[in-house]
Amino acid sequence: MTFIRVERPREHVALVTLDRPERMNSMSFDVMVPLRDALRSLHDDNGVRAVVLTGAGRGFCSGADQSGEKGRMPNTAGLTQPTVALRAMELLDDLVLALRGLHQPVIAAVNGPAIGGGLCLALACDIRVASEDAYFRAAGINNGLTASELGLSYLLPRAIGSSRAFEIMLTGRDVDAEESARIGLVSNVVPQDELVDHCLDLAERIAGWSQPGVELTKRTLWSGLDAS
Repeated sequence: MTFIRVERPREHVALVTLDRPERMNSMSFDVMVPLRDALRSLHDDNGVRAVVLTGAGRGFCSGADQSGEKGRMPNTAGLTQPTVALRAMELLDDLVLALRGLHQPVIAAVNGPAIGGGLCLALACDIRVASEDAYFRAAGINNGLTASELGLSYLLPRAIGSSRAFEIMLTGRDVDAEESARIGLVSNVVPQDELVDHCLDLAERIAGWSQPGVELTKRTLWSGLDAS
């Protein structure tokens, strides 16, 4: 069974859906490994010019899977448990880098909670649009850990500024859809039942422009942010 769906609902547009709604699309290996592989495939697909990433059901991505059903980490035979943990972090890092490294602009259609690593996935996208039901939480601090996971301490200040990033990461509080738009975490908020179509319309508009122009614009925007 696969927990990632890749569809082509519009010309030159791919819709990628995290499809494990019963677990709020949490970051089990059964979800994250296929997602990484799907992103790598899209990277090399010259027919796709924009990507929309969303979650099935009520959640975008609820972060680390706390159920104990994390799935199988690939290529771990003969490794000690600490090394397996290191490989797991590398895999999740690869996922964020795969999002950042896509030629195509990526729009996060945040349909519900984006918690912990789910917030990181949203931040690794180029554009974020939230439904009215969405909220965001940097959950590491809630679990007695650092909230600086998966590039969050790098990406969040660049999206909303350092003071707000410090406050959100150190308090572990929820940021609702209205606040997320007000502080620039998302570009806008739309009704839940219009979210995916709104993001597909946006992706279709982007995909209609010159392919090298779009790719170079994305690249130079990130280069400027990375230099700050």
